[in-house]
Amino acid sequence: MTSRLERLGLGFLVIAAASVTASAASHAPASKHPGATVPAVRPAPPAPQYISDRINELGRGFDGRVGIAVRSIDEDWTAGWKANELYPQQSCSKLWVSIAAMDAVDRGKLSLDDKVTLTRNDLTVFHQPIAANILGSGSYTTTVDDLLVRAITTSDNTANDKLMRIVGGPKAVRLMIAAKHLGAIRFYNGERALQSRIAGLMWSPAYSIGNAFWAARDALPLGARKAAFERYVSDPYDGAAPTAVVGALARLKRGEMLSPASTQHLLGIMSHTETGPNRLKGGLAPGWVLNHKTGTGQEFAGQQAGYNDIGILTAPDGKSYAVAVMIKLTSVPLPVRMTLMNNVVRAVITQHDMQYAPVAQH
Repeated sequence: MTSRLERLGLGFLVIAAASVTASAASHAPASKHPGATVPAVRPAPPAPQYISDRINELGRGFDGRVGIAVRSIDEDWTAGWKANELYPQQSCSKLWVSIAAMDAVDRGKLSLDDKVTLTRNDLTVFHQPIAANILGSGSYTTTVDDLLVRAITTSDNTANDKLMRIVGGPKAVRLMIAAKHLGAIRFYNGERALQSRIAGLMWSPAYSIGNAFWAARDALPLGARKAAFERYVSDPYDGAAPTAVVGALARLKRGEMLSPASTQHLLGIMSHTETGPNRLKGGLAPGWVLNHKTGTGQEFAGQQAGYNDIGILTAPDGKSYAVAVMIKLTSVPLPVRMTLMNNVVRAVITQHDMQYAPVAQH
């Protein structure tokens, strides 16, 4: 333990602040936004040696293109591996829709109890459990809060796209990202547009029913699918830098983006995420809590573009860490990817215990 403690604080890792990267679909400039404040700039302390070395080791040893970032929400240091590049977010981007919605609530523009009716015209593609409610009678009425819960906890694409339109569409989400100075985080035009473009298709409402999307994708010439897939990987339309993601998560946890009530409500929803139980969550130790959002992208020729988990780890003593593991491209089996994410969480816990466990303090 003594030799490990002596290593604390000796390393030096500087993560360059990621600048705002324009969206591939819309280069919306930053504009004034009610309640927006520029976060105070202060020198970031270096990451402790152990966590810096361990994150580098995990990133270097993974067979695929991965970005990893860990940020201490209390001490503000950041450790990362290739964490300033843009990685496909996929459903991790649902978090920004939810923050835009809660921000609208804080500004009195929206209520979580507002009624919302969805019809067949709202259906999207891939994972959309709410579709069963809609197709049963042709429409389904629920609340804004229910859409938010479904989008985060079950990653429902239709619930998320409807919520996005309620807050003002893709432009409103991009304006929120810019107004709150979240940095290198892109947002595309919703799931229908994003998934169609990745596949090399133009969206058609017919794709939202049954296996129509898969059939249309499979009917494309192989060369066209390959070109579309590679364009997305090289410059993801929904790309985000892990450093920007953990910075945003840290500010969310500290209550710097939303009102106290909205912050707690959103974090509470994120603590009940059902997707990805063996990703970051698989590395938790007893007493630790995770508020998170997963993201999973399309595959082509055995390669998957986007396999992610981002979230906030909170220790039993209340100290917390923002974590982002974002895999841009890989063909390794799912258990290998999950093990990487488990090990990142275990590294954070080990670092925490080295600093704050009673024996370490003694």
